[in-house]
Amino acid sequence: MPIYEYSCSKCNHKFELLRSLNQADEGVLCPKCQGSSKRIFSRFASFSKDSSGASAPVAGTGSSCNSCSASSCSGCH
Repeated sequence: MPIYEYSCSKCNHKFELLRSLNQADEGVLCPKCQGSSKRIFSRFASFSKDSSGASAPVAGTGSSCNSCSASSCSGCH
């Protein structure tokens, strides 16, 4: 079963739930305040290996720059 991320519309708490595919879009209550929550898009990290075998991030590594998916912020500033 996949893990889905949800966000509470009442307290903005973000949390994860292990749910079956047919339950993914069903409503869920926030574990913090019992408010209505909806599924959000999950971010993920991606890595590749260079010719020496070293692992390097490709994109989406959770940097402080949330406006793009580049592996570095050199193009953002």
